[in-house]
Amino acid sequence: MSSVEEFRAEIRAWLADHLVGEFAELRGRGGPGREHEAFEGRLAWERHMAAHGWTCVGWPVEHGGRGASLEEQIAFHEEYALANAPARVNHIGEQLLGPTLIAFGTEEQKKRFLPPIVAVEELWCQGYSEPDAGSDLANVRTRGALSPDGSQWVVDGQKIWTSLAHEAQWCFVVARTEPGSRRHAGLSYLLVPLDQPGGRVDIRPIVQLTGTSEFNEVFFDGARTDASHVVGEPGDGWRIAMATLGFERGVSTLGQQVGFRREWDALAELARKNGAIADPLIRDRLVQAWIDLEAMAASARRGVDPSVGTLHWAAWHRGLGELAMDVCGAASTVAAGAPYELDDWQRLFLFSRADTIYAGSDESQKNIVAERLLGLPKEARG
Repeated sequence: MSSVEEFRAEIRAWLADHLVGEFAELRGRGGPGREHEAFEGRLAWERHMAAHGWTCVGWPVEHGGRGASLEEQIAFHEEYALANAPARVNHIGEQLLGPTLIAFGTEEQKKRFLPPIVAVEELWCQGYSEPDAGSDLANVRTRGALSPDGSQWVVDGQKIWTSLAHEAQWCFVVARTEPGSRRHAGLSYLLVPLDQPGGRVDIRPIVQLTGTSEFNEVFFDGARTDASHVVGEPGDGWRIAMATLGFERGVSTLGQQVGFRREWDALAELARKNGAIADPLIRDRLVQAWIDLEAMAASARRGVDPSVGTLHWAAWHRGLGELAMDVCGAASTVAAGAPYELDDWQRLFLFSRADTIYAGSDESQKNIVAERLLGLPKEARG
């Protein structure tokens, strides 16, 4: 048995032994559009994982991880998804900020922030998008300036679509710290605590189509953070922010595809049960969705460019939501209960409308593919 197979067997056995009792009730809970489900229970589960050394498996051992190889990380995420284990609550800290700090942070920053991520003691959110700077991240207007004594950064501005900010203790914020700078220049990557006195940070959940709220508006009004809480050099924030996005689209997406396969299997079974499979158009769309899912998995294992991968999975998942409504038929238009209780297929359809936006809009991803991968002329910009 190879080391990867041994690693896969180890995590599979551990999940089988520990997803029992109160944790067994968490199977399948949480995830996009369902982050409100059993949040405290999922937090307890993830801290249980941490106590047994199963968080941050891909991090170097010296930073609290297992030093797992790429193949072992793939095995971990696939087995976790195959076990139908609950959606992770610490994804942003573990998969985004942690690797960013390991690559670019100071030794002091690593000592301060990495251990609480490994232990799931501090949760993070991502302060990128703004009302006029969603996928156009270089257009951010949130400002950061050093206090007169140089001991703190003072942050003013607004972020939007900030996932799980209402549950997080910290936010990594892209802010403009050089007055008069434009676009990619003059940005800094700041680590900002969210629990601040005097209303310096105001977090307002946004009610979504699903009736739930996992996105938030975050307002900074003179918010403070230590002068040392800048990752990289001041003004170098664009480079750091782009590196974080690269980590965001890493191996954990392979576990996401296991979830997609589970959704396809359930939808195909529903079509058999309710007779929708008799419709040749429905049958053809189910087959095409299966083919596309297989192609997606093959591309991910081959190491496809993150923007190409995002375009593929976002369109596929949105299409699956549309197919689910047609499989369900007229029943898809009626809520399961008052006043607005959705079933899983209705929630999938509504939330997946955001897939081609929140992962970086399709339009921006296509520009990246055209300009950076294919070398086509840049789109004219004002």
